Amino acid sequence: MAGSIKDRVAIIGMGCTKFGERWDASCNDMIIEAAYEAYEDAGIDPKDIEAGWVGTLGGTTGMTISKPLKLQYIPITRCENGCATGSDAFRNAAYAVAAGIYDIVLVVGYEKLKDSGFSGLAIPTSGSGGGLNDFAGGVQATTTAPGMFATMATKYFERYGLSPEEGKRMIGMVSVKSHANGALNPKCHFQNEVTIEQVMKAPIISWPLGLFDCCGVSDGAAAAILVRADRAKEFRKDPIYVKALQISTGGENRFRDDYDYTHVEEIYRSGIAAYKEAGVTNPREEIGMAEVHDCFSITEAIFMEDLQFSPRGRVREDIENGFFTLEGGLPVQPDGGLKCFGHPIGASGVRMLYEMYKQLQGKAGQRQIKNPKLGLTSNLGGEPPGCCVSTIIVGH
Repeated sequence: MAGSIKDRVAIIGMGCTKFGERWDASCNDMIIEAAYEAYEDAGIDPKDIEAGWVGTLGGTTGMTISKPLKLQYIPITRCENGCATGSDAFRNAAYAVAAGIYDIVLVVGYEKLKDSGFSGLAIPTSGSGGGLNDFAGGVQATTTAPGMFATMATKYFERYGLSPEEGKRMIGMVSVKSHANGALNPKCHFQNEVTIEQVMKAPIISWPLGLFDCCGVSDGAAAAILVRADRAKEFRKDPIYVKALQISTGGENRFRDDYDYTHVEEIYRSGIAAYKEAGVTNPREEIGMAEVHDCFSITEAIFMEDLQFSPRGRVREDIENGFFTLEGGLPVQPDGGLKCFGHPIGASGVRMLYEMYKQLQGKAGQRQIKNPKLGLTSNLGGEPPGCCVSTIIVGH
């Protein structure tokens, strides 16, 4: 297809910090930790980097990585696109490489949220630009993230005839699955398995979303090194290639009185565009694993239908049958997802790619998927109705 990124860019190195309450580390410490793991993985020196992109809500310029990494006098661009920030930084870097402007570039996504004192994703003040420094403390009535996604859950239950008990158990099983995966991952913030009984009895945040249905607040950083595909094997024998990069940005659903609150149009459209670019005709069969934006358990469930992994209204069957577990037909959140990592906003999209990269190389340890095929990541930036969604597909 015209303008396709498919097989024009490769990932030759990635790094990821441990996520969590990183009181022991500054932003600079985490940036260095992630970047130097990526350098070592790629077998390159920092002086080989020709340009950089950084995804963060908390910084203001590219100097947030140029200073700690001593990347002096090269172009570094800061990207911010809500919860899709890390993915968009990766996307912009990949396009620069595909265009032939640079041979080797660095992408870093990071956030240090615990020091801010926020106990959840903050809400922008009226008229703000949406950056981290523009967020207000406290609660803005009717617009909390748990409240918005709880509305999606109750509407989904109603539309597809689920009782409150059936619906809550369905989304609870999503959390149980992710915690089982996260328990195998030493880089996770939360590394404990939970039972469906614990999830069902947990304190309610915004019904039906309880404590275990909501992702935590964490610090973390992740990094990637990209090169032109035709040079990838100069650096390593097992590079991972970018197959699709798509972003869908909407917003008009905010003004529609017929919006059903049981799907996110931007997720669906971003998926369609990514599948077309990657040459995927049957996502359920051809996508081998996925990391999606499970800020809440209902979000993951709805993503499965919007991305065409499950038929509309039937994700419950796949959840109950174990289709999305590590041993299932299409493992989702093999690393534990946002549910176990938390959501340091700028880092999440790059962290998702880190898992796909390791799985495709057969280096995911106890959580390794057998014969992984194409890997998909998808970030949702903003709360429905109306948001920005990025979808990325990578493979051999």
